[in-house]
Amino acid sequence: MFKGSFVAIVTPFTRENKVDYKALGELIEFHCDNGTAGIVPCGTTGESATLGHGEHMEIIDFCVKKVKKRIKVIAGTGSNNTAEAVELTKYAEKTGADAALLIAPYYNKPTQKGLYLHFAEIAKKTSIPLIPYNILSRTGVNIEPATFAKLFEIDNIVGVKEASGSLDQMSAILQSSPKPIYMLSGDDALTLPLMSIGGSGVVSVVANIAPAETAQMVSMYLEGRVDEAKKMHMKLYPLVKAMFTETNPIPVKEALILMGKIKPYLRLPMCRLSEDNIPALKVELKKFKLI
Repeated sequence: MFKGSFVAIVTPFTRENKVDYKALGELIEFHCDNGTAGIVPCGTTGESATLGHGEHMEIIDFCVKKVKKRIKVIAGTGSNNTAEAVELTKYAEKTGADAALLIAPYYNKPTQKGLYLHFAEIAKKTSIPLIPYNILSRTGVNIEPATFAKLFEIDNIVGVKEASGSLDQMSAILQSSPKPIYMLSGDDALTLPLMSIGGSGVVSVVANIAPAETAQMVSMYLEGRVDEAKKMHMKLYPLVKAMFTETNPIPVKEALILMGKIKPYLRLPMCRLSEDNIPALKVELKKFKLI
């Protein structure tokens, strides 16, 4: 159900600092036409931290209606406020999203028991498939494999987006699960290695600008075309590295700006890519024939 390349889609903004729904709709069509398995709106790459509550809901609703079931919509509905995460997840379920992506509570630094109770509460209040998102570097907490083992006993917790950077931890999570789960990479550079131990795909940043190639790499590997997948991984790798010269989503939005797909606006405290890093980004985009 959740296999393939899922794009952590950016949120385009206008000069007036409003969501640019025209550009967002065009990006969705870009992904529907280029093999992306699904979009993930309102995540880190979508600048969810600076979206108002109403905006967050409007974007999810817009994406579901625009996609029209052609590909999957995994709505970002996480929060460090459990009640807010429940509300957003219930809304995503009501709109017809296929699943919800739930980042681990950030800043609060809950214990492993608190993490379990947080996700269990969301699962209890909803029936939509849930995918916790583990990224210590953003949240300050790591969801341990033993905690995942307990979470996977809950029927509608069906997978994990893993961005710990540790294949050892990813292996332990897969091994400890009492049921088959979908493990999606939260790090483009580790998508191929993760699939080699049983991962099912990626929630990708680079797919924002190279959706067809990212989708091809994942499908090649899942179809057993390992050598072809390796070649595509190596082709994508310099572009992937270029997406993280500064904090995500700064470089990927700059790339989309250079490609003419979005207007040149981010929401503070995010800002444009520094002038020093633009020449190197342009080199990689030109190599990939994106500009």
